[in-house]
Amino acid sequence: MGWTTFLNDTMGRIGTLQKEAPELFKGFNAMGQAAKKSGALDEKTKELIALGIAVSTRCDSCIGFHVKSLVRLKTTREELCEALEMIAYMGGGPSIAYGAKALEAYDEFTGTS
Repeated sequence: MGWTTFLNDTMGRIGTLQKEAPELFKGFNAMGQAAKKSGALDEKTKELIALGIAVSTRCDSCIGFHVKSLVRLKTTREELCEALEMIAYMGGGPSIAYGAKALEAYDEFTGTS
């Protein structure tokens, strides 16, 4: 299964939960908008930080969502790979394996796979 299909399936499951817990999602979405707002750090930098957390917590859907945002923000493959190097340095072997997933998602979302 590709990353696009995986994220679409994930969004379907999240949508089902959102119907049951709309106030939770309202608050979570507001928190996300506040956190992503450019200030001293721009949105791309914040998304790279989020990707590092997604890789270190081994959250496939989080990796997909943040890589997709990084593609939207015109992150280059070189920038992504440099971030993945730092993520691997801090997280060791598991972060290398999940970083490879992030690179695979990037290549799919940019059409370079």
